[in-house]
Amino acid sequence: MLTEFGKVFAFILTAILFVLIAVFASKLIRPARPTREKLTTYECGENPEGSPWVKFNIRFYVVALIFLIFDVEVVMLIPWALVYKSLGMAGFLVGAIFLVLLGIGMAYEWRKGDLEWARPKISPLTLTKKEPPENIIDKELTLAE
Repeated sequence: MLTEFGKVFAFILTAILFVLIAVFASKLIRPARPTREKLTTYECGENPEGSPWVKFNIRFYVVALIFLIFDVEVVMLIPWALVYKSLGMAGFLVGAIFLVLLGIGMAYEWRKGDLEWARPKISPLTLTKKEPPENIIDKELTLAE
């Protein structure tokens, strides 16, 4: 008899075998007729312009990651909203703390400027040497004489 872990292992092994067999069968069955049109980069039905290896603005990835983070956190609120009355005051406080932390995270992202599409350019600090006033130089000269 299989233990519980053995059943899970058998299920995972069956799933991996099913995927490998499906991929191999599709490779054998499909027709292989590559044409120039099929090998071009697909851009929503439009003819591609330029190289497909264009570097995207990092803002696309930052916005996507911020969306995923806050989206997952909001999804975590749904089970809490369904059962928080049965959890009493402790359940309410846990949810409230979670919402406060979510608000702090959102404020941090807003303050940092990651929610703005065009971030303002931050100019680097430059150190300039200030010349001493004229009267200090004259006093030093008179003291030296």
